[in-house]
Amino acid sequence: MKKMNPKAILLPAIALLVICLVATTLLAGTNMITSEKIALNAVEKENASRMVVLPTAGDFSEVTTLESGITYCAGLDKEGNTIGYVFTSGAKGYGGTVAVMVGLDTEGVITGIEILSHSETPGLGANATGEAFKSRFSGKSGQLTVDKNSNDGQNIQAITAATITSKAVVSAVNAVIGEFETVLGGAE
Repeated sequence: MKKMNPKAILLPAIALLVICLVATTLLAGTNMITSEKIALNAVEKENASRMVVLPTAGDFSEVTTLESGITYCAGLDKEGNTIGYVFTSGAKGYGGTVAVMVGLDTEGVITGIEILSHSETPGLGANATGEAFKSRFSGKSGQLTVDKNSNDGQNIQAITAATITSKAVVSAVNAVIGEFETVLGGAE
């Protein structure tokens, strides 16, 4: 039997260790440099989404987190009067949690919704981010249901071939409406 040279094993192992250390250090450095910018971008995206779901607001109060995990803030006009609320909720969709931001006026009528994040199937559930689906919620109030054929009354017409995603969005919106009605009593 041929005897193995210890250097033949040791040198590649040390080289691999050095490569791993350098790669880890570079990744940690990149994370340190970019983490603040990523957090800032997330805040900017959330602020922009608030303006989309409650466009009549000029400013927003501080965000409050409820026991349910749902967050909300009041939308304020130029004089500081409450003109509505923006809630953020989530529900399990087909590919994971669908995070939804919902704007409500002081009467509890939906002024708009935004899908903040999702892991839904491209071309199917991902269509929940499209205006054609999101606009189905505007002007509605009270607990909603998913219907495959109708967008009348309390029904939200499901996205074709993405009923699970449609139900997740409606579930998140219903959770918001429930919190609006119980915590805020319909208006502050």
